[in-house]
Parts: sequence; C-alpha cells; structure tokens
Amino acid sequence: MRREPEKCERRRNAGSASTGLISADSSSEGPETAGSKASAVSGFAASDGLAASDAALDLDRRFRLALLLYVILAALVWFTLGEGKVLVGGRLVELRWLPLVILGGLALRTVIAHQAEKIRREGK
Repeated sequence: MRREPEKCERRRNAGSASTGLISADSSSEGPETAGSKASAVSGFAASDGLAASDAALDLDRRFRLALLLYVILAALVWFTLGEGKVLVGGRLVELRWLPLVILGGLALRTVIAHQAEKIRREGK
C-alpha cells in the first residue's frame, strides 16, 4: 500500500511545527510570557476569562470524573474476567484482582496529584 505524498508532507509539517513551538516558547521568551503561554496551552489562560476559582472548579470536576471512570473500569474488569487463578509470590490469586490492584494504584496516584494541586493553589 502506497501513501499519498500530501499526507506524508502534512505529517512532517505538523511534527516540525509543534517542535518549533515548544523550542520557541522555552528559549526566546522570558519567564513571564513563557508561563502565560504554558497556561494558555493547558486551557487556563487569562484571556479566556477563567478566574482562579473557575479553574479550581474545573479541576475538581475533572477529578471526580476521573474517579468515576476508575470505578466503572474496575466494575468492567470484575465482571469481564473469569475466576482463573494465577501464582503470585507463591500464592494462588484470582486473576481479576491483578488489574484491580493496578487500577487502585492509578486511582491513588490521581488522588495524590489532586491533593498536591489543591495545596499549590492555596499557597498562591
């Protein structure tokens, strides 16, 4: 299968454009403008009219949504995987517990990151 030259050229241009933006933001501008561009990229730009409280509410909403999705994914894992057993550390463990432990670790990491962000916001 042969790729069209236009598509390949667009992919090359998109990759070089994003690389150029990153290097231009970090090297040619002072810390004040680089910080404002970083906030513009993350969606919390002052030009959008979002106040700090609006940004905090948005982060809280996204946090709750992430935890809800972890719960849904855990339920899907529980009801999808069978009752097979696997040897872990010399003990037989049900197969469905392994992905649940991984999901629990990811959820814990999300909670810790959210708490750290709340502390950073209060410090400002």
